[in-house]
Amino acid sequence: MMTETLLSALAALLAALAFGALLLPLLRKLKVGQRILEVGPNWHKTKEGTPTMGGFVFMLAVTAAAAVFGWSESAEGRYTHLFILLFAWICGGIGFVDDLAKVKKNKNQGLSAPQKLLLQLSAAAAFLALLRVYGGMGSELAIPFTSVVVELPWPVYLTLAILFVAGMMNAVNFTDGIDGLCSGVTLPAAVFFALLALTLESAGVSVFAGALAGSLLGFLWFNFHPAKVFMGDTGSLFLGGALCGMAFALDRPLLLVPVALVHLVEILSVVLQVSYFKLTKGKRIFKMSPIHHHFEMCGWGEKKIFAVFTATSAVFCAVAWFG
Repeated sequence: MMTETLLSALAALLAALAFGALLLPLLRKLKVGQRILEVGPNWHKTKEGTPTMGGFVFMLAVTAAAAVFGWSESAEGRYTHLFILLFAWICGGIGFVDDLAKVKKNKNQGLSAPQKLLLQLSAAAAFLALLRVYGGMGSELAIPFTSVVVELPWPVYLTLAILFVAGMMNAVNFTDGIDGLCSGVTLPAAVFFALLALTLESAGVSVFAGALAGSLLGFLWFNFHPAKVFMGDTGSLFLGGALCGMAFALDRPLLLVPVALVHLVEILSVVLQVSYFKLTKGKRIFKMSPIHHHFEMCGWGEKKIFAVFTATSAVFCAVAWFG
C-alpha cells in the first residue's frame, strides 16, 4: 500500500503541473475572472480578474492518479475509494455552479446561502447513507486523545454527521481567502489521512489521500502568492468534501477537529464576528473576518500568513497523530 500511495502522490503532483499548464490559458480565454468583495481588504482589488475555478487542476489530478492506483483488492475498498471521489466531485460541482453564477452576474455573489446549504446537506446525506450500506460505516464516535467510544442511534448519528459535514465544507471554503492559503492548510491534513489510512490498512483511502496531497503541492505552483489562478468555490468545496469523505470512510470523523483546526477557526471567527456585531449593534471582535483578513489588517503579508497557518495546520496534525 505504501508504494501505491507514494506513486499516487507523485502521479498527482505531475498531473497537477500538466493540467495547470493546460487549463490556465483556457480559463483566461474564457474570461472567468474572480470578482473581489467590496467589503474585503481594498488592496485585494489588484487581484480582480485573476482566473477562478482553478480547483479543476487538482480535481482532475486526484481523479487521474486515483483511477490508476486506487483499486484495492477488496470490493469494500473499491466502493470506499469511489464514494469519496464521487462525493468530493459533487461538492466541487456545487462550488462550480456557484462560481459560474458569480461569473455570469459579474459580482462575487453566486448561489444564495440557503441554496448552497441545501445542496451540501443533500450531498452529505447521500454520501453517508452509501457508506452505511456499502462501506460498513458504524455509528460510533471515537473521542480523540481518549479511549472513549460513544455509540449513538443511527438516526442521531446521521443527523449530526450531515450537519458536521456541511459545516466542515463551509469552513474549508472560508479558508480560501488569500493566495495559496487553503491549499497549504489542507496539504498536511491530506498527508495525515494518508498515513492514518496506511495504519488502518485502508488502501483506497490511503491512495486517495496521497493523490490529494500530491495534487495540492502541484497546484501551489500556480496558486502561491502572487497567484496565477484561484481555486474558487469549485476547489474549496471539493477539498471540504474530500476531507470529510476520508474522515468518515475511516470512521474517525472527530479527528477533523484537530486535523482541520485552522479551517474550523476560520469559520468560527466569522460566526463570532457576525454574532458579536449584531449583539452590540456594530462592534467587532476582529478587524476583519475570516481571521486571515484580521492578520492582513494587522500588517501581515500573504506569504507570512500562508507560512504560519500552514505550519499551524501541520503542528495540529502531528498532535492528532501522536496524541
